[in-house]
Amino acid sequence: MGFERKMITYGDPDDEEEESPAEEEEEEEEEEEEDLVDPLESIREKCEQTEHCVHARQRLEACEARVGSRSETTEDCTEELFDFLHARDHCVAHKVFSSLK
Repeated sequence: MGFERKMITYGDPDDEEEESPAEEEEEEEEEEEEDLVDPLESIREKCEQTEHCVHARQRLEACEARVGSRSETTEDCTEELFDFLHARDHCVAHKVFSSLK
């Protein structure tokens, strides 16, 4: 009976309690972290718009269209993909460290 009285007086231990200021602060920090944007992603997007990367992407897309249109082929677009990634990463390498704090 003593246990039942405590539950009635103090409530069910599973009930949600008010959050402490420290817990509220942690939640605010987590929300701020979610808003962060990876600078590498934004730099990659900008680099993909450069002339050299656009040309490499066009070659890659043409290869993918050619391979996709055939039912049986041994051709793949590995070389074109590597060319595109190399061009993009070359551009990114020159810009990424200037954006870091």
